[in-house]
Amino acid sequence: MGETKQVLVADDEANLRRVLKAQLQHDGYEVRCVADGAAVLQAMTEHHIDVLITDLRMPKLDGMQVLKAISARFPHVPVIMITAHGTVDTAVEALKLGAFDYVTKPFDQAEFRRVVGKAARTRELSQKHVSGDPNERGRYRIIGQSEPMRGVYDVIEKVADTPSTVLITGESGTGKELIARALHENSSRKDKPFVSVNCAAIPADLLESELFGYERGAFTGAVTSKPGRFELAHGGTLFLDEIAEIPVSMQVKLLRALQEQQFERVGGIKTITVNSRLIAATNRDLKASIADGGFREDLYYRLNIVHVHLPPLRDRPSDIPLLLDHFVQKFNNQLDRSVTGFDDAAMTLLLRYGWPGNIRELENVVERCMIFSEDGEVGTQHLPAEVRDSNVEAEPGRVAGVGETGLKEAVREATLKLEREFIGRALDQTGGNVTHTARLLKISRKSLQNKMKELGLRDA
Repeated sequence: MGETKQVLVADDEANLRRVLKAQLQHDGYEVRCVADGAAVLQAMTEHHIDVLITDLRMPKLDGMQVLKAISARFPHVPVIMITAHGTVDTAVEALKLGAFDYVTKPFDQAEFRRVVGKAARTRELSQKHVSGDPNERGRYRIIGQSEPMRGVYDVIEKVADTPSTVLITGESGTGKELIARALHENSSRKDKPFVSVNCAAIPADLLESELFGYERGAFTGAVTSKPGRFELAHGGTLFLDEIAEIPVSMQVKLLRALQEQQFERVGGIKTITVNSRLIAATNRDLKASIADGGFREDLYYRLNIVHVHLPPLRDRPSDIPLLLDHFVQKFNNQLDRSVTGFDDAAMTLLLRYGWPGNIRELENVVERCMIFSEDGEVGTQHLPAEVRDSNVEAEPGRVAGVGETGLKEAVREATLKLEREFIGRALDQTGGNVTHTARLLKISRKSLQNKMKELGLRDA
């Protein structure tokens, strides 16, 4: 499961804290414990936490208040609620507000370990560090003004407020969940739950009970009935990330649930009807999976009503400076730094690099650079070796690689590409009116005409 996961346990019962800490340490987690809600927020601020386990009822701040605060300030940390039998309904409400899952006291040890393991895997597989603070983001809370991203915005505009199923494809790290949230938040369902499930984080034999819920006694450890994610998303949006990881045997039941909006819990006979909008995402080629027998063709066509493809970062290099500005601001706040940006030499290397990990990798690089640099500009010496020493050849539409041109020429080439794209977009917005375009760009008409000639754009 990668590096050791850090778990924070919050409960006002000292004995329960000791028991949970011993169990979690036995399972290989590093554990911190606090006794009240206020201490949770302090610990989350001072330490890196991968999973939070909190009691529903605590002094100072109760579990629901903690959940709301964590969802706002640390939206990527899975929160597991601990609840008594009599407050299960409240726990379900917590799930609708964004809690990852809940366990009921006195809880089954195997069930507790399963839930924590699932949260840890989800944290590892779904590092959702693309969006930043909602108040700092651009249109649809997504950063990017390149031509490929404008196409994505157009699709969101047209389909957000429809009930149609959407399939989002794109490489890992391109921000597929961010698009799913944008679709939800720009729909009439925005005040209803947005329920996210990473199908790759859940063992195949547990996926059915995760999606559709289960009745008491359905299997060992099922000490009480529990609703599935489809029920929790009623009236809102269900986002199934890594949809290609669902076993073929489960795909039949999923197809039925999509077509009829009906299903039965595991171990149950009552048919449950829901009204939820499904958004699915994958970084795999589903058509290839169909050919290999790993994905049902009928399910593919049911999911692919509307298709949104997220371009890799290497195909939208003009967005890199915008993303860098955003991440620098974010980490200045988090790390208490005063970094102003990246110098020209570092920017050239960042624009040249292929970014196989896409936006997620870019963010990680920015954070690493800012940790090891002083305040002011980040230089090439702060970049990781894979970026600094990359031998990626220049591709059409990208700046030339080191060795192919001098530094000043490479920076000029990148600048001209950015200018060409921004001016072209401004011309599109004004219908080609040069006077209005100049006003929009806050430059003189003559300067715009000269720049258009230099860039090979159409004459005024």
